Amino acid sequence: MLKVGDQAPAFRLKSDAGRDVSLSDYLGKRVVLFFYPKANTPG
Repeated sequence: MLKVGDQAPAFRLKSDAGRDVSLSDYLGKRVVLFFYPKANTPG
């Protein structure tokens, strides 16, 4: 479990436009991540 101040682990995911995005793409920049379940999907 991450704690406040911990570094985020490296990851890669698909953007809403379908392109691969990696946290390292934003090295040196401030990043806000927002996760939410996709509407009308199970889970």
